Parts: sequence; C-alpha cells; structure tokens
Amino acid sequence: MDVRTQITVQGIVQGVGFRPFVFAQAKQLALRGQVRNNAIGVFIDVEGESTAIEQLIEKLKANPPPLSCIESIHRTNDLPPACFVDFQIVGSTAEGKRLLPVSADFAVCDTCLQEMNDPQNRRYHYPFINCTHCGPRFTIIEDVPYDRPATTMRDFPMCADCEAEYLDSLDRRYHAQATACPACGPQLYLTDRCGRREHCACANGAGTVERSLALLLDGNLLAIKGIGGFHLVCDALDQAAVERLRRRKFREGKPFAMMARSLDIIHRYCKVSQADEALLSSKSRPIVLLEKLPDATIPECVAPDVNTLGFMLPYAPLHHLLFEMLDRPLVMTSANLSDEPIAYRNDDALKRLASVADYFLLHDRRIHIRADDSLVRTRAGQAMMLRRSRGYAAEAIKTAFRFDQEVLACGAHLKNTFCLGKKQYAFVSHHIGDLENFETLSSFTEGIEHFKRLFDIDPVVVAHDLHPDFLSTQYALGLKAVAKVAVQHHHAHIASCMVENHLSGPVIGVAFDGMGLGADGAIWGGEFLVADLARYERRAHLRYVPLAGGDTAIRQPWRSALSYLGDALGSEALLPELPGWQQLDEKKIHLVQSMIRQGINTVQTSSCGRLFDAVASILGLHHEVSYEGQAAIKLESLAMGGIDEVYPFDIRNGSALEIDMRLMIHSLVADVLERKPVGLTSAKFHNTIAAVVVELCRKLRASDGVNQVCLSGGVFQNMYLLNRIIDRLGRYGVEIFIQRQVPANDGGISLGQAAVANEAVKRGG
Repeated sequence: MDVRTQITVQGIVQGVGFRPFVFAQAKQLALRGQVRNNAIGVFIDVEGESTAIEQLIEKLKANPPPLSCIESIHRTNDLPPACFVDFQIVGSTAEGKRLLPVSADFAVCDTCLQEMNDPQNRRYHYPFINCTHCGPRFTIIEDVPYDRPATTMRDFPMCADCEAEYLDSLDRRYHAQATACPACGPQLYLTDRCGRREHCACANGAGTVERSLALLLDGNLLAIKGIGGFHLVCDALDQAAVERLRRRKFREGKPFAMMARSLDIIHRYCKVSQADEALLSSKSRPIVLLEKLPDATIPECVAPDVNTLGFMLPYAPLHHLLFEMLDRPLVMTSANLSDEPIAYRNDDALKRLASVADYFLLHDRRIHIRADDSLVRTRAGQAMMLRRSRGYAAEAIKTAFRFDQEVLACGAHLKNTFCLGKKQYAFVSHHIGDLENFETLSSFTEGIEHFKRLFDIDPVVVAHDLHPDFLSTQYALGLKAVAKVAVQHHHAHIASCMVENHLSGPVIGVAFDGMGLGADGAIWGGEFLVADLARYERRAHLRYVPLAGGDTAIRQPWRSALSYLGDALGSEALLPELPGWQQLDEKKIHLVQSMIRQGINTVQTSSCGRLFDAVASILGLHHEVSYEGQAAIKLESLAMGGIDEVYPFDIRNGSALEIDMRLMIHSLVADVLERKPVGLTSAKFHNTIAAVVVELCRKLRASDGVNQVCLSGGVFQNMYLLNRIIDRLGRYGVEIFIQRQVPANDGGISLGQAAVANEAVKRGG
C-alpha cells in the first residue's frame, strides 16, 4: 500500500547536488513527489511503497553527495495522499526562520578536470568549469536558499546547451546552479598594470593562460584573481622575482606560500606524511605547513629563517591550466599591501596593486565575499588549523549546548574573526586579519552584515574583548539595543578549546600568547586558569615584568629582553657581550632602561610570547622583527632534538602562584656567554616552558581535582613545545585537549567569546 511521508534534511545540503541526488534515488525506487530547497535545508514530499521510502532514507544516510554533510533527518509519516504522478525538483521556498549551514568553496573535481582536458569537450580548457560536486560556493553566495539568482552567477544567463544540461535529470549538471561554459559563462582576460588589455587570441582563454605563464617565467609579477580574492604570483625559483615581490609588497620577512602542480613536486622540497598528502589533496585544498628538506632548492627569501614551507595544490581550474606545462612551484601570496585585507574586486585590485603587479590576470565573475587561503599543519596525523578561511568558512561548528539568544562575538584585534551563535551552531567567519586600518575594519563590518543576512541572525547579545582600544571592542560598544558582554581574552581562548572539544568544565586552562588585557589592567599571556564557560579563576601566571613602549615591543624584541634581563640580573652591564647587541642604538637602550626604572610608558606583563621574544633577542636571533611571532618561530626552528636538559625556575605562593623565570634567565645568559650552541640553549628553554606547564598542571590537579587540561593561545602553535608538553603531561594520565577546527591563536577567540557570552546571559550576567 502506498503511503505519504515528508522529510526535512538539515546540514550542508544546498549547493552540493543534494536535490538531483534525491531525484535520482526516488526515480530508481519508483517513488512520486517533489524535492525543494527551503530556509532550513532540503524538503522532500514523497509517496510510494513504505519499503521504498525507507530505502530512500537509508540511501540519504549511507551515501549522500560527497560535498554534503547531513546533521539531521526529520520525517512526518501517514500524511493524506497528494496523488503525485511523478517525482520532480520544484522551486525553492524561503519563508520561515532560516537555519541553514552554507557549503564552503571546494576544489575542482576530477571529472571536471577530465572534461577540461578533453579536446572534444565543449568546456575544453575552460577555466570556470564546475559541477554540483565542486567549485565556488561561500564566496559567490549572496543569499539563501542556494539558487543561481542568489549568487554572483546570476550575471551570466545560461545558454541553450547549459540550460539543457541543467534540466536533464540524467545529466551530471542537473540543477547545477553555477554551471557555465565558454559561450555563456565568465571570461578570462589579461591586462597590464594600467588596465590595458593584452591581446591573446585563442579559444576558451587558453592563449591568455599561456601568455600569463610566459610572463611569470620571464620574471614578472602577476596579480591573479582566484576563488576568494587575488594572489600575487611569481616564479618561486626566481630569487630576483621573489625579492622584488617582497620590496613592492612591503613584506620584509614573513614567509610566502607556494603552489605546486602535484604532490611529487612538493616532495622535492619537503617531508610530506600521508596525513599531509591527504590534507593537501582534500576538497578544501588549504596551504599545508611542511618541514623543509635540508637540500631543498627553494630560495631562502621565499621563507626566511624558518625550517618549514607552506604549499598548496591547485584548486581552481585556472590553476590547473597554469600548471599544465609547469614543473616548478609558484609563489602564491595574498594580494594586498602589508596589513590590508586581500583584494577581491577588479577595480580595487588594479588601483591598490598597480605598484606591485606588472600584469593582472582577471575574470568577470564577481566575488561576493573575500576569503584568504586557509593555513593548516598536521600533528599526530590530524589537521591543526592555523588560519580558517577558504575551503572551511562558513561551515558551522556544532556545539554541545544551545545558544539561548542569538549572539555576535566580535573577536580579537589581531588575526580577527567574528562568530555568530544560533541554536546549536556557531558560525565562525573567514579570516579577517589585523584590525589596524579602515580597510580591514570595513571587511569586518561587511562580513558581519553578510553573515547576519545569510544565517538570518539578529544578535541580541554582543561579546567583545576587555581592551577598550580594540576596534572590535569599539564596534561592539557602538551597537544599539543589544546586551554587551566583555570577555577576558584568555578565558575566551580556553572557552574556544572547550567548545571545540565539547567540554563543559571545569578544566585547567593554559593560555600562552603574546598579549591580552587582564582583569587587573596588566597585559596577560602566561596564564593558568581553572575555568568553565561561565567563569574563570586565575590560579597561576608568569611573573610580571615591566614592558617599555607597549605594542612597540612586539616589533622590537630587544625591549622585552631588557625587561627580563633587568628583572633577573639587576644590571645590564653584560649587554655588550651578548650577540648582536653591540649593533643596537646605545641611546635607545639607555632610554628604555630609564623608562623601565621610572615606570614611564611601561605596562606590567606576564606574556609568554614576550618571554620567547626576549630569549630570541638574548641569543642574538632577532632584535627587531617584521611580523608578529618571527623571533619565536626562529627560536623554535633552531631547537635541537634529543635534549632533555631544563633550566631552573621557581614557583612562588601568592593569591595566584607566580612562575619566576629569573633563575632561568640567569642560567641562559651564562650559556650564551659561554658560547654554547644556540640549538642547545633553545631546546633547554623550550624544555623549561614545558616543565613549567607540567608542574603547574599537576599542582592544580592535586588542589582542584581537575584532570582535563586545555591548551590554547598562539604559543601552542610551536610544535616542539606542544609535542613535549603532550608527551610529558600525558605520562601522568592527564587528559589534554588542543584545538584543531579553529586556530589556537587569536583567530579562535571569537568562538570562545560567543560561548562565554551565552553562559553569561543564561545566568543573568
């Protein structure tokens, strides 16, 4: 006997070929009815044999489309018959309150690549080929439900051939919303820096690609428009071109990412594990941070002072065309000037990047929301997110709790992301960047409005950092008719780790980073908390030292060194004997020493990040840096393996335990003056920080009965330190939790802020 059932499928089910999949399965099972997108997912109204309907539901669960992610299937049985005569895909509906996760942008699939490389195919060498299983999603969506008119592809009406495929239930592009071909879709073109078009006569844009490749191999710098924005591109093996890119971009030392045609090419330069290969080849195609081979022939200027290289594989059809005849890597770095957001509009790119790029490889498909490449590394066979953006944003993070009210969390000042919370979902944004100029602030505010519209969220609670000068804080405080919740920076770090690992607490939270305003007005960053999502207690921290110049010290590690040397030794008479200190401006040194003594323009800090900077400067590695974390990265890169020695340190009692590193500084300076190998000194320093974490966590476990430890903050992106802590602390049976879905750095702060604010509202805070 025939029955009628209505099925609602929620999750990532729009823009991934889900309706055509349902259609095909229903037809195969001789079912009648309809399927459509709606405001919360995919709605199926089906009639037929009850056993066939059960089979349909099992097929949805067992073998859904590859880009989909089903989170729930709800059904209503025994409905009155509708007398459907066949099965159809029908128009989308958008009524009702939305709750719809959005698909990320995904790499071009193998089937599309086969078509693109087939001279007999009408999409031969077409750089915008895509299907229901691949291509841009997040960066072209303007609204939901996901249909062509709600994306930037609405600018390109389908030709008769594409429309025929779109309407053919047997075609693999059946209801593929972004489908296009050379006759009706986006077009590629090449210009000089003045916007004058280069003539490249060849079908489907192939001549344009060939000309662009020739320009790259001739040493030119190109701005190439991709999926989420522009890349600045040059030949990675051309040292002069790479150095020219650094000068023009004002990027003195920060490593550049690279793209290579295949895993085989990457193996020439890096150690690549199976987990690395899987991540590089995944549908998200992030940049993967890899250990550099000792004999790698990549010019040092690509990634100065580090023992890692960032590589990604081609993910857009255009990339594959570029690499078709290229067996060398290309530098592919975000197209911006330092500290600005990535360019993503043609006119803006031509204006802002005219002084950087020699030529521009453009196309006319609009990018609605910019998204940098994501940056990931592996540890113990699993991915760890360092920057979450293209390929991952704006996929929802499902929480173990429900948001009682809709929440906006504005994130941190550096490496900013924001987060919107609704029901059991946290929507963490793409990487925004450092909120230090109008352009990045505009990207931040535009992104918030886009997410609010996309996910139908109208926040009534807004979370922000304690620091009043952060632009994210000022934005939050300027909002009307919302409850504001200030969240301490390091509590947010630990909460972020808790949310990701579905912990309710209490936990021992170890938050090590560069800076975050503390509840006492000092700059924290070497913190041991006992915390849950609602509250925290600061139980231990690094001993305060006075830091002169505030944020200036981030760029000048010698200032941090003076603070720690003065605190430990009481006199800086030994400075001239330390490596590289003779080259520093003596007047500036005396001025900073005087500021520290008199407390002028100084701030008390317990920052672990600044301690790393201080040690790097004492060792003569970096007295000044061109990007945050540069000194610490260099220090880690030099640490020798197989060393178990540890410097002495003290733990002093007080209202919170104080970790006194003066003995360590004293011993470390002695090693430097004795000219012991820098790699040995670095290893001993890292071992000491690990020993501090192990001892404090054991003490807090004994006093509080808490056996779960969360490690968060940018310092825990240091693999030497993280691995040693996990190994040593794990020997005592402690449960250790780290972050993988969102960064441990400030890019993960917004997730923690949202959770803390939600708890505050629940408890009437």
